[in-house]
Amino acid sequence: MLEIVHDFDEVVDRRGSDSKKYSLYPEDVIPMWIADTDFKSPQPVVEALVKRMQAGIYGYTPTSERLKIAAARWQKLRFGWDVDPAAVEYIPGVIAGVISAVRAFSQPGDNIVVQSPCYPPFSDLADHNGRHLLRNRLVRKNDRFEIDFEDFEAKIADSRTKLFILCNPQNPSGRVYTREELIRLGELCLRHHIIVLADEIHADIVFDKRKHIPFASLSTEFAQNCISFMNPSKTFNVPGFRTAVFIAKNPILKEAVHQIIVDNKAIGENICGTIALCAAYEECGYYADQLVAYLQSNRDYAEERLGKIKGVIPSRLEGTYLMWLDCRGLEMSQKELDRFFVDRVKVGLNSGTTFGPECEGFLRMNIACPRATLTKALDRIEAAVMSL
Repeated sequence: MLEIVHDFDEVVDRRGSDSKKYSLYPEDVIPMWIADTDFKSPQPVVEALVKRMQAGIYGYTPTSERLKIAAARWQKLRFGWDVDPAAVEYIPGVIAGVISAVRAFSQPGDNIVVQSPCYPPFSDLADHNGRHLLRNRLVRKNDRFEIDFEDFEAKIADSRTKLFILCNPQNPSGRVYTREELIRLGELCLRHHIIVLADEIHADIVFDKRKHIPFASLSTEFAQNCISFMNPSKTFNVPGFRTAVFIAKNPILKEAVHQIIVDNKAIGENICGTIALCAAYEECGYYADQLVAYLQSNRDYAEERLGKIKGVIPSRLEGTYLMWLDCRGLEMSQKELDRFFVDRVKVGLNSGTTFGPECEGFLRMNIACPRATLTKALDRIEAAVMSL
């Protein structure tokens, strides 16, 4: 059978399609903020959904064994990690799963360590659940962020610290951690009895022939001390179906998270979400490969263009499609910078300070769009900055 070739250059009009991304800004602003792509989902996913919807009955669903098998298969196929399907469980989104784990393994007043700049929902989940967030700030060296291991150990050594949320590939810095970095983090967490919650939602999207390494795949000890979270949403553009999985090889940890999910009545699977996940993980490896190649080309193009704009410095993107822009050279406050990009540039980005108090003067830009859209946005940025 001939391999399908997906057209990532196709420009799709998403306004009026229940798109959160396209509902925030006026129509003359290009939205490049929230982390979904502007690409159509793979054709096998579309066809599987259409076929099921034509049945006309959408009743309650049982637990899907196919979902578990598909997710486990993807981990083995893409990352070489052997996962027993029995260790896989549905969750209605990665953040919902992480919150369930936070409630299972900590109490109000306990500490959770994250690495900063930090994906905003991690801050929100701490605030909303009475936990203290300790930020292990990544250190920028040239155009790359590095882990401050001394600071990391100091924070996990605190007697009130119970959990470390590992985000790899890291959002928004774009780092893809090396085997050596992950092992060092894992050994420190074992030494200080810290459970690792591994958000690996961007695992498929790494560049320059790097390989994503699932944290729990590194050793039996790490696997027994970890809950891993993944979702096809970033790769296959299916976040609206609210379907993800967690993997826990330790049955005690798995049961603890499972019970919180049950207690919050979040156990029922979404018909469309299960179908989309299974079709994506069973049939759409070709799409993931082509997506990464397209995004790497977008990254190279964006870095080249942005590198010529005085006052804007992009971080080197090793993974994810979220480019972290240092705009401090424009000498604006965060509020001024945000307004400048919406009102003058006409490009809507994520505000830096939502990722941490140390991120004043930064912006996050989503480059998962057709090249024509990216070119238009970069033209606008270049023209507006040059006019200052």
